[in-house]
Amino acid sequence: MVIVLLVPLQTTLLPHVSIWGLTPDVGLAVAALIGLFAGELEGFVVGLAIGWILNMYSAGDLWISLITKGGVGLLAGLFGQHVAHVTPTVVSVGLLIVSVLSGTMVVLTMKNAAGIDTWWMVQSMVLPQACLDAVAGAGLFYLASQRLAADRVLMSDRL
Repeated sequence: MVIVLLVPLQTTLLPHVSIWGLTPDVGLAVAALIGLFAGELEGFVVGLAIGWILNMYSAGDLWISLITKGGVGLLAGLFGQHVAHVTPTVVSVGLLIVSVLSGTMVVLTMKNAAGIDTWWMVQSMVLPQACLDAVAGAGLFYLASQRLAADRVLMSDRL
């Protein structure tokens, strides 16, 4: 269900609310959040699905999208098992690092990029994109954690 709703959000709505021509990679944030809340296997599988489906609507390299989003879901699931208290700040820092690595990998796989072009792309596109991804991921984490906390309270009231 999340994957089906993610495609129209990422491809039609978010380009209209872009900042400096950049839109947050909600697929990356969703894969990480599913990994955190559901576990590493679910995060990995959903990340692979998100990478595959979103790549059908973009001109990127298929394998990079699959590896980054699937890997983020897997790493977030592993991280969620070993960290006692995950906060929006922790999520934003993690997404910032992963987004920088993912964006840099995309830039390095471009065939016609020279060394100076690579540094310019990382500096002017990858770093601002990573900051935007971190803010979006922290916001989504906050909303999801509030929703899950409210659900837990409602479930305890029923018992």
